This record gives sequence, structure tokens and C-alpha cells, in this order.
Amino acid sequence: MTEATKKPAILVVGHGSRDVDGVEEFQKLAEHFSKQHPDRLCTTGFLEFARPVIADGIEKLVSQGATEIVAVPGMLMAAGHAKNDIPSELNTQMQDFEGVKITYGTELGVDPKMIRAAADRIETSESEFDASTYDRKDTLLVVVGRGASDPDANSNISKITRMLEEGMGFGWAITCFSGVTTPLVPDALERAHRLGFKNVIVFPYFLFTGRLVKKIYEWADEYQARHDDVKVVKSHYLNDHPLVMQAFDDKLKEAEEGTGNMNCQMCQYRVQILGNEHKVGTPQEGHHHHVRGSGTDADLHSHSHDHSHDHK
Repeated sequence: MTEATKKPAILVVGHGSRDVDGVEEFQKLAEHFSKQHPDRLCTTGFLEFARPVIADGIEKLVSQGATEIVAVPGMLMAAGHAKNDIPSELNTQMQDFEGVKITYGTELGVDPKMIRAAADRIETSESEFDASTYDRKDTLLVVVGRGASDPDANSNISKITRMLEEGMGFGWAITCFSGVTTPLVPDALERAHRLGFKNVIVFPYFLFTGRLVKKIYEWADEYQARHDDVKVVKSHYLNDHPLVMQAFDDKLKEAEEGTGNMNCQMCQYRVQILGNEHKVGTPQEGHHHHVRGSGTDADLHSHSHDHSHDHK
């Protein structure tokens, strides 16, 4: 056994993206993990689109001598990906790699370090306002979540918005989403415009860039173009903020100590959540087989596009 295999290896599990920039930023996250834990094996695995996929990451670690792996989900909230898709894939891989123990960590969630990191990103963006007239009490904070079919995950974004609003002293704050659920960003901005705030900060509560973050910034620009009486500032997303990396380390430690637990009190697969009663007891299974490792935009642009594709 080498020095690097005495401790459990680290598999950082990502959602995956077609956006090359987003994948590169996620890979840098693994580099940070390697630097923070030079005595461990560390690699990444993606749920969909990008490579290496989860199975590739596990195979790489096992080939290097790993017999214990801690899979840390690089995800902000526990929705379908964290609750179903990733654990389903990890269970399958443990059957394929006999004798290899895989411990699954928890999502970052509503965490004081994450909220402080978000506040730091927002505070940095405030430098774009005129310092002589700027006041947070006259400013609208718009926090944008990814959006999920899981109301528990969506409600956590709303909780983070409220904590940022109160903690930083903004005049008002709203929560909206880039997809799946409502309100979507354009609708939320137009509704909030009636409140009369002349300073608006749009903050994507995302770990990495990608198609959705770029679309959020595009929506912010469109809102600015329609309302020249408002100053709109686009805050940077979380990315590899030092406090984010500390939060990841906390989740790694919790997984190894067995103290990291998901919130089952509001889990739509365990208890009857209003509007989602039919999901109680449904099987834990993945839903991304058709796009697993299918490639990024760079891969798609390397071949002809004279074919059609649907998901009926």
C-alpha cells in the first residue's frame, strides 16, 4: 500500500455540462482538492454530458490502488441528482468493483460558509455602483437558483436569499430560477421592477459557469436594456471561493466520520410533500443514461449536425 492509498480516495462527483468553461472550472475544483489533500488519490466523475463519467473516475482510482473511496457531490442542493441519480450510479459501481467501499457524502446545502462566500461575491460586485450614492437599503438583491422538481431544494434557495437579505441589509430580496420551476428570471425581474428599486444585483447561486449562468447574465442584460433608469449589476457565481472549498472539506470529513446526513424530514421520496405525494417510495434510480458521457459543446462541434434527436 502506497502513502496515497492509506487514506480513502476522493471522487468529486459533478452534474456535468455541455459548456466547456463549466467543465474546466469543475476540474479545477478537483485540483484544489488534490492540493488540500496531497496524501490522497483524487479525481472527478460526471453524471451527464462531460467525461470522465462516474464509472471512469472510480475505475481510475481503483487502478491506482484505492480500496476505499469517498464520493463528494459537487452540488449545492439535494434534489433528484443527489438523492437518486448519483447514489444509484454508485451502488451499481460497487457491484462492478467487488471489495471496493464507496462512501457517499452530502450536498453543500444551507451552510454558514456557503452563505458567507455568497455574501463576499455580492459585496465584490457592489463596487460597480457609484460609492457616493449607493446604499444597500435602496437595492434589490435577486438570487437565482438552478431550479429543481424537488420543492425542498427550491425552498433552500429561498432560505439563503432571506439570510443574505437580512444579514447584509438589502432593501428587498427575491428568489427566482433559471428553469424547471417558477418564477423564472425574466418574469421575476419584471414583477420586482414595480417595487421601484433603482439598484439591482443579480446573483446566480451556482457553483460554476455554464449555459444557465450565461443565460442568467443575458436575461440581466435584457432587463437593463429595457429599463435605463435602473442600474443592474451582475454578481459573480460562487466558483472556487476559499470558503466554498472549506465547506467541501467539511462534507468530506462528515462523510468519513459518518455524521453527514441528508434532510429526510422534507424528502419527497420519504414523506408526503404537498403536490408531490405520488413520489413517496419511488425506486432510487438514475435518469441520465441517454446523456451519460455524451460530450460537451466542443465534442458536438466536431461532427456534422444533419441529424435530429428527441426524447419522446
